[in-house]
Formats: sequence, C-alpha cells, structure tokens
Amino acid sequence: MTRSFTQALAIGALLLGLQALPTPARALDCDEAWYKRNEVYKQAGYCFTTKRAIDAFGNAGCKYDNVGDVPLSVRQWETVAELKAFERKYRCAD
Repeated sequence: MTRSFTQALAIGALLLGLQALPTPARALDCDEAWYKRNEVYKQAGYCFTTKRAIDAFGNAGCKYDNVGDVPLSVRQWETVAELKAFERKYRCAD
C-alpha cells in the first residue's frame, strides 16, 4: 500500500468514528428530539397528559403528574434542556 492510500484509510476510519459520536446537531430532527426528551421523563416515571405521549409511551407505572417532581439527575435535566433548546431553535411543534 502507498503511504497516501494508508493515510486516506486512516482518515476515513477516523471520520466514520466521529460520525458515530452522539451530538445534538447530528441528524436530529424534531420527532427524534421530542421522543428522546420524553423517553427521559418516561424512564423516571412521569405521567403523560398529551395523546401523542400517551400513545408513544403509555402511562403504566407512572408516578409523577408534575414534570417538576420527576426525580432526574443533573445530567438528565441537562439533556432535557438541550433537547428543549433544539426544539425551540427549530420551532418544533409539541
């Protein structure tokens, strides 16, 4: 193999690896942001009120009617805030 071909393979592998990293801007659309945000709430026991969320997640085993009462970690609250910011920026409908 030539040096330039080997370098090209190495760069290609690096780029493929970088594409796999989760970043807020990488191929995220409004539906994905909505789903990811509400998935965090569901896992923590939130009781949904909208038809869309109930259809997607159900309310079996839910414990918290008020989203502010849902016991999320700091990282989970940060994730929710990032997803909400994405939804605001791209004017996603709820």
